Amino acid sequence: MSVTLTEAAAAEIKKIIDEQNKPELKYVRVGIVGGGCSGYQYSFNFTDKFDEVEDFKSDQHGVGVVVDKASELYLDGTTIDFKSDLDKRGFTFDNPNAVTSCGCGSSFSA
Repeated sequence: MSVTLTEAAAAEIKKIIDEQNKPELKYVRVGIVGGGCSGYQYSFNFTDKFDEVEDFKSDQHGVGVVVDKASELYLDGTTIDFKSDLDKRGFTFDNPNAVTSCGCGSSFSA
């Protein structure tokens, strides 16, 4: 699997699923879409489906992670973490394939 969740990210994902009372949401789907000021944006959402032919799936710290094969090329080696500091709260993506990224950190070019 090309994407790694930290324990902090997995704990926050579990918390969100519990808070939304949606036990059917078994996976977090991570991918990329065109857009943003740098060319690509991360997509990150909850789902109950994956395609055995089109997706990679792994279990990390009790969270199912699904990445489509097209996005996997751009996300190989990416670590997703969750920060909860005074100046920043949210999921962060450390993507070694990103050549440049925008100031907000939500888009990148590869």
